[in-house]
Amino acid sequence: MKKTLTALTIAATMFASSASAFDAAHLQKLKDTNECIACDLSGANLNGADLSESYLAYANLSAADLTGANLGGADLSKANLSSTYMNGAILCNTTMPDGSVIYSGC
Repeated sequence: MKKTLTALTIAATMFASSASAFDAAHLQKLKDTNECIACDLSGANLNGADLSESYLAYANLSAADLTGANLGGADLSKANLSSTYMNGAILCNTTMPDGSVIYSGC
């Protein structure tokens, strides 16, 4: 039983780490320049981040945590937001993946 539990724990850890495999260099680029075109930020924890006026066109933000993030004025054109957590995010003058502009939280 103990070996089974250990094996399941190891398998779950490996699966969880592969599910949120954002590129750390891309995250650093976003922090440094407020821009990251076609970046892989899938599964990244950006909870409460100030991403206002950021340029994230074509970025992969699938399963990222953007809860409470400020995306005011951000450009998310063609970005992948599937399964992204955005509860409480500020979307004031934010360009969404389909090109529409959202004015939520202004």
